[in-house]
Amino acid sequence: MIRNKKIVVVLPAFNAEKTLETTYREIPLDIVDEVILVDDASTDRTVFIAGKLNIRTIVHTKNLGYGGNQKTCYKAALEHGADIVVMLHPDYQYAPKLISAMAFLLESGEFDVVLGSRILGGKAMSGGMPAYKYVSNRILTLFQNILMGAKLSEYHTGYRAFVRKVLETIPIEKNSDDFVFDNQMLSQILYADFRVGEITCPAKYFPEASSINFIRSLTYGIGCLVTAVQFRLNKWGVLRFALFDFYRDTKYNGTR
Repeated sequence: MIRNKKIVVVLPAFNAEKTLETTYREIPLDIVDEVILVDDASTDRTVFIAGKLNIRTIVHTKNLGYGGNQKTCYKAALEHGADIVVMLHPDYQYAPKLISAMAFLLESGEFDVVLGSRILGGKAMSGGMPAYKYVSNRILTLFQNILMGAKLSEYHTGYRAFVRKVLETIPIEKNSDDFVFDNQMLSQILYADFRVGEITCPAKYFPEASSINFIRSLTYGIGCLVTAVQFRLNKWGVLRFALFDFYRDTKYNGTR
């Protein structure tokens, strides 16, 4: 805990047997109260290794997709009383040791969401990010910042931490079960005017780290553009989209 705030780390896992233990060993368990792994019908030994490490594990009997996995992660974290939830990929692409910094930023009360940005430190490409991913990241981020009125360094990091109120407010069940889930979720967070902070997070790129191919990256990019346009049209009141039409559902009034 951090000053009586319960910290829960969620691990959305799919075929992570080669990196799970390394990732878990670097989680700062001196402040983290619980780690929950959701296995999305892996075909390798991910669940066995999680059991060996005594990680609380939820197993999907069929693959629900990256977004579907996260929906289970956040539901479980809230059910276990989390005040702060950190989502960490178990593929060891992001540094688990930064969980402490992210959690303390949220506990300070200055932020509702903290993102681990691969772009802030200026080392993304030297860390191994493919050139086409770096360029598309920068273009998509510029486009989304313009349409959403924000100034984030990137929208596409998979390393995120949230206070409980965020997960109780935004309707993640309306989001895609695919990779665009992350982008839709962040867009909802900005739509609800939650306070978003960023920290520099170097990322590793190696064969065992999860990645999506060019075609799926292209589909993801199109989904991000569509989400940004929907955000702006909904803000202007031109059209209503389920992703953002949640004020009436939750009676969210902007207070936290």
